[in-house]
Amino acid sequence: MRGEDEELVDQKKYLEERCKPQCVKSLYEYEKCVKRVENDDTGHKHCTGQYFDYWSCIDKCVASKLFKKLK
Repeated sequence: MRGEDEELVDQKKYLEERCKPQCVKSLYEYEKCVKRVENDDTGHKHCTGQYFDYWSCIDKCVASKLFKKLK
């Protein structure tokens, strides 16, 4: 039984933080892209693909752990 003072932890956010180290390569590629396009005055260059690659990596890692905890 849970006490009223016990704080609930968002498992998804917790697992995202734990999975980030496994996705360093994707984060590095995203950061390289950001540096490359930071001086683009046209607004046409972006790093959307690298950003989604990074979060896709995290999502895959989280999914394998999160669904085991669901009842």
